[in-house]
Amino acid sequence: MKKNIYVSVSTDPVGGYQEILDYAKEIQSYADYLHCDVMDGNFVQKFTYDENLIKNINNISLIMLDVHLMVSEPLNYIEKYIEAGANMVTVHYEAFSNKQDVVRAIKLIKRKGALAGLSIKPETPFKEIKPYAYDLDLLLIMSVEPGASGQKFIPETLEKIKTINTFREENSLSFKISVDGGVNKDNAKQLIDCGVDILVSGNYVYKSSNREQAIKELKN
Repeated sequence: MKKNIYVSVSTDPVGGYQEILDYAKEIQSYADYLHCDVMDGNFVQKFTYDENLIKNINNISLIMLDVHLMVSEPLNYIEKYIEAGANMVTVHYEAFSNKQDVVRAIKLIKRKGALAGLSIKPETPFKEIKPYAYDLDLLLIMSVEPGASGQKFIPETLEKIKTINTFREENSLSFKISVDGGVNKDNAKQLIDCGVDILVSGNYVYKSSNREQAIKELKN
């Protein structure tokens, strides 16, 4: 049976505040999620926007909001973004100095009614976050270094995804595997075959002359 593949279109390559709002309205009819890249200028160098943009996107579109918190001290952000309209909130494992707070964050996201995601950077092995995987709705694998759009896909990511997918199957878990960074039509099938459920796409969709067709190409 063919599994469902979802495309989450990223805000990161989009220029300004109003353009992001316009982009959300445009893609809501053919993307599954809007991947909202939130950066604080600390966890990563770039600074993007606060929860008010999420609130405004939620007010003018029906698209599901996949909020990716690339921030230090994620526990200070979670509630604000869910109240603004986030349907899914993903925090970075590496952002927690006290790893017990990873559990607190996952529980808080779920308690506030959103889907809970955990993300890991390319150099972080899956075995480090394996204990948390049992409670996740989403595991986001970074296939580039977080914080900058347009980077090339790191090939070693494929083996990491295979390992995670095997673990998921062996333990009858239902969390979705998402991949973010350098995703395009040339590697989408490989990623899906390795076990990916959600393809996060920034430049590939944004710079396409036919964005709807680009999304279809990723899925097929």
